[in-house]
Amino acid sequence: MIDRYKSLALQTECQAINLCEDRDSSYALMQKTLHKVLAQVRAAKRFLGPDLKLIVLPEYFLTSFPFGENLQEWKEKACISIKDDLFVQMKEFCIQEQVFLSGNFYELDEHFPNLYFQSSFIINDEGKLILRYRRLNSMFAPTPHDVMDEYIKIYGEDSFFPVADTKLGKLACIASEEILYPEIARCLIMRGAEVFLHSSSETSSPQLTHKEIAKRARAIENMAYVISANSGGISGIDIPHSSTNGGSKVIHYEGHVLAEASAGESIVGNSYVDIMALRNYRSKVSMQNYIARQRFELYAPSYQSFSHYPANSFKNETPNKDLFIKTQLKVIKKLHH
Repeated sequence: MIDRYKSLALQTECQAINLCEDRDSSYALMQKTLHKVLAQVRAAKRFLGPDLKLIVLPEYFLTSFPFGENLQEWKEKACISIKDDLFVQMKEFCIQEQVFLSGNFYELDEHFPNLYFQSSFIINDEGKLILRYRRLNSMFAPTPHDVMDEYIKIYGEDSFFPVADTKLGKLACIASEEILYPEIARCLIMRGAEVFLHSSSETSSPQLTHKEIAKRARAIENMAYVISANSGGISGIDIPHSSTNGGSKVIHYEGHVLAEASAGESIVGNSYVDIMALRNYRSKVSMQNYIARQRFELYAPSYQSFSHYPANSFKNETPNKDLFIKTQLKVIKKLHH
């Protein structure tokens, strides 16, 4: 167990693959991006010192996001499996540099050949993929909830909220805007999570954004560290480059920001994570021990009795953007009644 170590929310520019004409050109750009990112992590380790053990990368750092492509086009252009050579390179790198690496990508799954999932991952310093979390709430991307019954048959219910018990503490991933859904973080701390690794690509502003407020709230209410990595801008699409740029940070379990990057590619969002101090904080009888005072039985009947966004929405349906919109409109209409 490493009681105290340094973490880094690496703020790196995202090179969008949207304008690539075919799979070969998009994959070549993904390879180029990975080479750059791993070089940046290696340099960060040299600069910040051997205490740097945990690095979080921004959301979809290899590809950016679909911007006009349908599901099939994006699957062919941007998606990879965990067996891909890009993952092999990351695993070898983690062994060489003795670091844990977390990021987010669009993933292929042989069990669901017509879909892809947006997945977060953690690779440990032995080069093992120790955690894979698939985003459960998304506007226009498939999720395990859309094929829930079949997904549970294959992977089991425990796969929805994975937590990795490691020498750096109990680590869990939260994807992008899911920081706005308190249930995600809550289900993860039910399973022991101590450090939330948040890969994001979001608006950064001098004002408190919704996500910024949510990050601090999730840290406070769950008594957990939040390491949140944002993009250092996105190039290669028509959206202005710095719309998602800046604010990568490490947040203390009491909700204050320990370190934060300004705009541009940066390693400034780094700080120490003290797992033993967190565990000591969680072990005290106090008004601030929100976890110990939770009464989950009160809430369970409400969650069981009310259904909003339906599960298995892709069953007997061809997944496409129109289906996402139609489903959300049905939910909105139902809520109004």
